[in-house]
Amino acid sequence: MNGMHMLAGVAAMLLSAAALAFHCPADMKKIDEALSKNPSLSSEQMAEVKKLRAEGEALHDAGKHQESIDTLAKAMKILNI
Repeated sequence: MNGMHMLAGVAAMLLSAAALAFHCPADMKKIDEALSKNPSLSSEQMAEVKKLRAEGEALHDAGKHQESIDTLAKAMKILNI
């Protein structure tokens, strides 16, 4: 029984990692769509959003999906999405 619990735990971790990996591109797409609509942001806010968007993509590419999601969330907060 103990081996089954361990196997279930590993499967859950793999599924959650995969879910995080797919979450990043969805957030990046939302940010890109919002930016394409020329939001009324200050130049400082726009620079920050673009910086966070780039950092989020780099983190995603490095396999650091939770950090990517957290970073992209900061950009989305500035954009109010």
